[in-house]
Amino acid sequence: MVAKDLISEVIPSLKTSDLGQTALNWMEIFRVSHLPIVNNQDFLGLISDADIYDMNQPGEPIGNHALTLLKPYVNSEQHIFEVIGLAARLKLTVIPVLDSKNYYKGVITTNDLIRHMAGISSMDQPGGIVVLELVDRDYSLSQIAQIVESNNIKVLSMYITSPPDSTKLEVTLKLNSNDLTSVLRTFERYNYEVKTWVASNDSIDQFYQERFDLLMKYLNI
Repeated sequence: MVAKDLISEVIPSLKTSDLGQTALNWMEIFRVSHLPIVNNQDFLGLISDADIYDMNQPGEPIGNHALTLLKPYVNSEQHIFEVIGLAARLKLTVIPVLDSKNYYKGVITTNDLIRHMAGISSMDQPGGIVVLELVDRDYSLSQIAQIVESNNIKVLSMYITSPPDSTKLEVTLKLNSNDLTSVLRTFERYNYEVKTWVASNDSIDQFYQERFDLLMKYLNI
């Protein structure tokens, strides 16, 4: 999935003639902290709610003030992972998208990023989660997959993280079954350390939120 497929159809762009208060009103409506300023098809930069409050005159046009605007953007063909990386590094709530001619095409919201990530990683599919903790030299994708599939369970998605306060890897598996007893026993038999596992819907929702927060912190390092 690439950036052009994620562009929001509702988030407006601003003109330099728009009032600061207009920008604040739009930000409140769409629950974002940034909006793009665009002149025809030229992307001039992102303005934040903090920028507008610093102006001390929200009733005046944005263009009346000498603003130092960030100009972060992604190309329309960049992968969703690159979009997430930029959003995390700069703590953005919207990510501008430009085409190959550097013309403005729209923005991607972080809420849309979460929704699409849930889809492509099968997070929105029924099933349980297993988190393994292991040292780097013991990691074997083929063996982990074999252990899961030997119990007539499939791996829907997997990702690896390395927490900053740990020397070990965490391997998170999304499986297509909520009955994890057999696969957990098999991991233990192969001397894998199961750090945690969840199977109920409420626990999974909380797990996803915690993991997304950790991912954002990880990408921001």
